[in-house]
Amino acid sequence: MFSSRMNPSSLLFGPLEELQELAFIERPIRRSLKTAEEIDQLTVDEDLNDIERAVYLLSVGQEVQRASVISNLPSLVRQNPAETFRRVVPKVREVLNGAGAEIQLAAAGSFLTILQDDIILIHTHTYSILKTVLLHLNHRDTMVSNAWLETLLSAINALPKETIKQEVLNPLLYQSQLSHSLQARLASCRILGKVACKFDSQIVKKELLPLVRSLCQDVEFEVRSCMCRQLESIARATGVDDTRTDLLPELVELADDEESSVRLAAFDTIINLMEMMDGDDRLHVVVPLVMTVCEVSSQADEALLASLSFQFGKLCSGLAGSLSDEQKSRLLQKFKVLCVSGLQTEGNQTDGTESALIRCNCCYNLPAMVVFSESAHFLAELYPSFSSLCCDPEVSVRRSAAASFHQVVKLLGSNVHLVHKEFLALLQDDALEVLDALMNHLEDTLEAVLSRGENLTLDNKFPELLSALLLAEQKVGCSLRWRLHEKLLQRYSCLARLLPGELLHQSFSPRIFIILTTNKVLPVQKEAARTFCTFLRYNRKQEQRQEMMERLIQDLAQGRSYWNRLRFLDVCETATEVFSRKYFNKHFLIPALELVHDPVANVRYKLCQLLPRLRSSLRLPADKQLLQQLDFCVQKLLCREKDKDVVATIRKFHKRQERDLLDQKKEKEETLLLEMEQLERQQTEGKLNSEKHTERKRRDSKTSLSATKSMSVSSSGATLSSSGKEMRKAKLSRSRSLSSQPTTSKSTNSDRPLKLKELSSTSGPGKSSMISSKDDSLRTAHFTMATQSTPSMPVLIRSNTTSLLDRASTLDHRSSTMEHKTSTLDQRDHRTITLDHRTSNMDHRNNMMEQRTGTMDHRTSTLDHRTSTLDQRDHRTSTLDQRDLRTSTLDQRDHRTSTLDQRDLRTSTLDQRDLRTNTLDHRDHRTSTLDQRDHRTSTLDQRSKTMDRGCGVKDNQSRKLSINRKSNSFSVQSGRD
Repeated sequence: MFSSRMNPSSLLFGPLEELQELAFIERPIRRSLKTAEEIDQLTVDEDLNDIERAVYLLSVGQEVQRASVISNLPSLVRQNPAETFRRVVPKVREVLNGAGAEIQLAAAGSFLTILQDDIILIHTHTYSILKTVLLHLNHRDTMVSNAWLETLLSAINALPKETIKQEVLNPLLYQSQLSHSLQARLASCRILGKVACKFDSQIVKKELLPLVRSLCQDVEFEVRSCMCRQLESIARATGVDDTRTDLLPELVELADDEESSVRLAAFDTIINLMEMMDGDDRLHVVVPLVMTVCEVSSQADEALLASLSFQFGKLCSGLAGSLSDEQKSRLLQKFKVLCVSGLQTEGNQTDGTESALIRCNCCYNLPAMVVFSESAHFLAELYPSFSSLCCDPEVSVRRSAAASFHQVVKLLGSNVHLVHKEFLALLQDDALEVLDALMNHLEDTLEAVLSRGENLTLDNKFPELLSALLLAEQKVGCSLRWRLHEKLLQRYSCLARLLPGELLHQSFSPRIFIILTTNKVLPVQKEAARTFCTFLRYNRKQEQRQEMMERLIQDLAQGRSYWNRLRFLDVCETATEVFSRKYFNKHFLIPALELVHDPVANVRYKLCQLLPRLRSSLRLPADKQLLQQLDFCVQKLLCREKDKDVVATIRKFHKRQERDLLDQKKEKEETLLLEMEQLERQQTEGKLNSEKHTERKRRDSKTSLSATKSMSVSSSGATLSSSGKEMRKAKLSRSRSLSSQPTTSKSTNSDRPLKLKELSSTSGPGKSSMISSKDDSLRTAHFTMATQSTPSMPVLIRSNTTSLLDRASTLDHRSSTMEHKTSTLDQRDHRTITLDHRTSNMDHRNNMMEQRTGTMDHRTSTLDHRTSTLDQRDHRTSTLDQRDLRTSTLDQRDHRTSTLDQRDLRTSTLDQRDLRTNTLDHRDHRTSTLDQRDHRTSTLDQRSKTMDRGCGVKDNQSRKLSINRKSNSFSVQSGRD
């Protein structure tokens, strides 16, 4: 034992190995993979632009640099297409001559990217790309040739017809001959299928169909199969009639080809063209072909079986009207065989991916086969196959069955209870892939399964379904597939509409709440919060809703862990989307605002992020108190918060709130300006209407005055002329009577007052009646006195006569002056009437202005009340702002600025009121002036009456003097006689 430990070989070789390791470590390490010369060769001048650098590297660079430039060719075309195609693309062509496969593949990929992204203009540079592609299309390397072929097929979409005909079709006729290589003929087949859609049916039939027939009869089965795959696009280009006469016989012949790949291509093409065939073609061509394929197909030809299984649903749907009952049953029997393809009768499965692919295709065609067999016969015809596919040993098959399960249950309708067992089996599947496929359309599946309709057997299956759903959630929750867990919780929200509230509250709500409080994945937590809020919203019992809310507040909002408090804020964020504003403000807002006192900064930070959404849920004036509480929380955070992230977030929110307030203020000012503009417009319209009314009245008064004046002038002229004639006649008769009978003077003078009355009545009917009566009495008295004193006054006749004549002339002048003044007074009376009308209009305007002033006073009082309320709020805000010295200065400035703005607004309002008051004072002054004018007018009326009376007295005196003169002259004459 000791000897083995002290073995000299071990002592010798152990240290040697360690020394060798140390020697390897101490070897000099090569700092770079390139030598200095190689680095100099790879170095490029930095002053060169992209185009010049590309040209330089393509000219003298190494192969790796050239490949890099060619791969970067699309970006160069995007930057400068003209220079790239002028300088870089010719260099690329030079490099491609004799280049290796790497550069060829890079060039083909770059040109393909340029053509697919529509980087260049079609008519400018596509032709140059086409030349390069056609030059390297027949490359000896198959991979390179296929790459250039894909580029050519993409270029055909962007080329005009003439270019395709000259540059593509002419070489194609030459390359499709048997003398060329197999690769060239395969490329010709694909090019024919691509260019057929570019031309009309006549050109296709005349120039392309002969070439198509020759390629369909090619000696190589690869060429026949490739050309058969392209017959679908050629048939769609030629039309229905030419397809039936020219292409369908070729397809039927290819369906009997000796090679299975050719038969498969023909079979797929015929099925794809079945929509272009009429009933006869389907009955005589497609149906026999399908039946033949179903009969002769075996396990050895799995490719044909796979194609048949994939097209089986389309075949049955297209041929349903052309099949007999026997043929339908044969197709259903073939589908049943395909559903168990690859499985032995003992239940063991054989190895092979083709068999699993066939069964997956059968799952894909299950909905079409349910329609083909009718849902009433589902239990007898398809249920065993459906159950077998849902319980298939392959996970891929069960996943395909789960993916199409929702379509099957929709088609079954009232018979959905038949697949209840399979639904539970898929929910309880061990493979999460199956559950993932089932979750994609779980809502549609549950709506069909849980529908009441005619199905009443599900009532006793609720517990099984609920337990299966809960077990599926637990299984997914225990795994690491958190995305699947999130999807499952999202789909479970539909249970709120499908399950009774009591059952949902007892079974699912506690589990969702546990996920909300215990799961550590944030997306899963948020989806659990949304599902829980959905359950809460659709719960119809008030007690259960209250219980769920209390649990939310106690365990989350008031929980001991800050993690739970953060989750409550996530619930609030989701609740704003699920619930109405009223419900959210009633139950969620206050507990959320109470977290402003939370000792953990992350909670306060999350609350600050949520504040804009909380603020948007408030509506004034109903939520005025809640808004005050929110503002109080904001001010508290502004004053006391010390965490810089929280402070930055709350200041951002505060600035946003200030902007909102400023915007509201601007909106109010704009509204006031619009109202003032409307008031000014109304005032202007009122003034214009009043001026128009006044002008109309003035015109009416002028026309009436002119008419009365003309009538009065004409009547006065006629009266004066008639009175003048009567005066002359009276004088003559008086002189005659005096000369013949001196004692009859009284009787002659008694007729004079009547004539004077008529004259006075023409000038002034209202005033002349009293004056004429007084004149009559005076005349009679004076006449009697004169007749009595004539014998006693013979000496003083001449002196008295001259003085009386002078007085009479003076009185005549005064009477003319008084008549002029009377006409002036009449004009003043008309002006007074006009002023009265204006005064009434001004009174009406004053009343309207008083009403508008009252309305503005009411608005002003409302604004003052709001201003006082805002002042109180500003006072509170200023009191809170004084707690923080750093922010108080800015807040006080903002407050002062807002206060000054409000004062400016009030001052402007008061200035407007003063202006209106001055206007009213000015109108009052005008009214007083009009009153003074009325007083003056009344004074003038009194003076005119007095002067009329004086004129009447003077007329009487002058008449008496003329009578005395005549009597004196008569007495002198009689004395002489």
